Amino acid sequence: MSQQDIKYIGPTAPAVIKASQRITPETTDEVRHITLEVLDPAFQFVEGQSIGVLVPGPHEFGNEMHVRRYSIANARNVPVGGGVHLDILVRRCFYIDEVSGERYPGVASNYLCDAKPGDQITISGPYLSPFRMPLDNRANLLMIGTGTGIAPFRAFAQLIYERRGDWKGQVRLYYGGHSGLDLMYANDETSDLTHYYDEKTFQAFRALGTKPLMSSSQALEQGLTEHSAEAWRLMREPNTHVFLSGLSKVTQVFDRVMAKQAGSEVEWKQLKQRLIEDGRWSELIYD
Repeated sequence: MSQQDIKYIGPTAPAVIKASQRITPETTDEVRHITLEVLDPAFQFVEGQSIGVLVPGPHEFGNEMHVRRYSIANARNVPVGGGVHLDILVRRCFYIDEVSGERYPGVASNYLCDAKPGDQITISGPYLSPFRMPLDNRANLLMIGTGTGIAPFRAFAQLIYERRGDWKGQVRLYYGGHSGLDLMYANDETSDLTHYYDEKTFQAFRALGTKPLMSSSQALEQGLTEHSAEAWRLMREPNTHVFLSGLSKVTQVFDRVMAKQAGSEVEWKQLKQRLIEDGRWSELIYD
């Protein structure tokens, strides 16, 4: 998942592209699952953190280096005969100049999508995350996101089901996409998250767009509305932690659906504020 540019870069390390796989079909936006290997033994991360990718310049406005942040999409691994492996999700982006109307490629996303296995890049970080996984394995996890915002949730699922293997709390994933093929790790082409469907505590609500022009956030709203009672029930339990990840519309959608489920905006805001004060609410939102 791509986030905003980084003002403070900090220490850097070389990384090698080990694999780059397109996980969406040619008929949709290009999203790639990219695996990096960091050989620096001092490089360590925890689930939910992000790295910066440095793109060598020169760039516009005389910048020598362009930096973009991406969420790490896998759980920690113990290096065996190699370095630390990182997975990131990258959507090839373009932007339209408001004055000229011309279309320009996003610097970091196109740099990464064009990179080939064996290429070396420079990364920075890892950076602190607003996400904090509870230590108590009886905690409930409520995860809501769209698009490449699913990246940190994939890392969480790997952590609790593969690394720990003893999670007793209820885990719910609400995830919106244009279509089944836009669901990243939960689609017919790449069924990564379906590995956890046999887990008694895991349940995913994959909200798909039912209309041709329906956006991912609209699809998420539709899916959340259908299962809002379950989300409301979990959030009223004292051991539930809420994680929102993706575009800013994710928060707007969730607020709107939950206010309707609560019966009033006031009651929803009171519950949300209680979650925030208890340290059980966190967001990773980008433009």
